Amino acid sequence: MISTVASMEVMVSNASSSFDPEDGSIYDSANDMKAFDETKGGVKGLADSGLIKIPRFFVHPPEKPQQPPSKSSNINLQVPIINFEGFESSRRKDVVNEIRRASENWGLFQVVNHGIPENVMDDMLEGVKRFHEQPQEVKTEFYTRDADQRVKFFTGALLLTKEPAIWRDTVAFDFKDGKLDPQLFPAIMREEVGEYFRHVTKTGKALSELLSEALGLRRNYLSSIECMETESLVGHYYPACPQPELTFGTTTHSDPSFLTILLQDNKGGLQVLHQNQWVDVPPLQGALLVNIGDLMQLITNDRFRSVEHRVLAGEVGPRISLASFFFPSTANTFKPYGVIKELLSDDTPIYRATHLAEFMGQYMSTGSYISTLSHFKVSSGQACPSTEDTDHLKSI
Repeated sequence: MISTVASMEVMVSNASSSFDPEDGSIYDSANDMKAFDETKGGVKGLADSGLIKIPRFFVHPPEKPQQPPSKSSNINLQVPIINFEGFESSRRKDVVNEIRRASENWGLFQVVNHGIPENVMDDMLEGVKRFHEQPQEVKTEFYTRDADQRVKFFTGALLLTKEPAIWRDTVAFDFKDGKLDPQLFPAIMREEVGEYFRHVTKTGKALSELLSEALGLRRNYLSSIECMETESLVGHYYPACPQPELTFGTTTHSDPSFLTILLQDNKGGLQVLHQNQWVDVPPLQGALLVNIGDLMQLITNDRFRSVEHRVLAGEVGPRISLASFFFPSTANTFKPYGVIKELLSDDTPIYRATHLAEFMGQYMSTGSYISTLSHFKVSSGQACPSTEDTDHLKSI
């Protein structure tokens, strides 16, 4: 069974290394991480213990050479905000044009007047918070590293165990083809998950049509290739951190999905990389954040860009967010997705075709700071197979 975002983050590796802030050395953190994971208390359990220094396997080394050199943000740049009011009627052309510009230049945008009631969003965030703030013995019922478990609780410590841990806990729901038995949901948030899922799925379908039109394609193009039929809901909890300058809530990455819709609370901490500068994404009451995923960048031949982003750890917490990741239907797990031919004209395909199984496998093995997309770039002079020429991928 293929892992999407809801399950890929629980992958366990035998090779782990972390930075020791005391002497600047790298040490083998596998045993420490394993012991921490076995407590099933998550990062919140550590935070509740009253510690004043974070365990050394959470400490990240100085910034990578290719990254901007600090955790500061350029306050002169602002993420686009798009008003969806009237997008189904009089303002549709304007909204489509704004989405096109934002997807080409930023890879993300905030959306207001999107149709999801604020009380539904607030209740969902509160539900995530309630789940994570239950007594540990209640939450451990859902704690697992089983990639096939469709509802799970886990800590971000082992997101990629060859790298330092991150200061975050997660509850995840894997809606394969939009289906998941509500009886599997934690009772403390069952109603909120079901209600929010119904609304965000409708928003995802609207965005699918608007993005299709922004690409100059027929309105139902993206829905016709079934690239956004499976949805993973991932509820993150970032506790207050006693040494936020030493770790991250989420390390630098881009999403492997076709599209991501993010709901965040008012704590802040999310940053995106734009023009090689980190830009804060300040919370906006009632807004959703939409970002282009790697697979969307691949099939649009870099027309639309996925965006690298991260979450800073903070002294004030908790920070709560809920990400909805859109992937192909389960029937299309091995369907080749390549550059859309209608977008090529005289352009050369930048990427070869791939399927979800191969792409996610590469994503999980690549690690942070390195683009998964680079693995699928066509080498200079190498022929790029069309979708019709990629039947061999179905057997990989």
